[in-house]
Amino acid sequence: QVQFVESGGGLVKPGGSLTLSCEVSGNTGNAFIVNAIAWYRQAPGKQRELVAAVSGGGNTNYVDSVRGRFTISRDNAKNTAYLKMVSLKPEDTAVYYCNAIRSWDGSPVYDSWGQGTQVTVSS
Repeated sequence: QVQFVESGGGLVKPGGSLTLSCEVSGNTGNAFIVNAIAWYRQAPGKQRELVAAVSGGGNTNYVDSVRGRFTISRDNAKNTAYLKMVSLKPEDTAVYYCNAIRSWDGSPVYDSWGQGTQVTVSS
């Protein structure tokens, strides 16, 4: 029983910046440290997609569409992951979720998702 609480979303103009937070709580055991933390997003009418992931050791990966604009990080002491987004585009508009993942090509570790946080990029 792991809970994810996403926050930090909002309305921002194209080219703007925003930083999202993902607090992980519950009976995680050592999962937060062992597993990578991943950010996903789902835009209206589209499938949920994997955006970025950061391993317990700090290795990162990104989907091509956000590479160079988004930075994922984690604070193991706070059980929190972050997604710093710059140069935001309207196509970044989506509800952003977090989860754990064991590999970039793998499925989310937990079946239960948080409420997500809405990011809207519009002039």
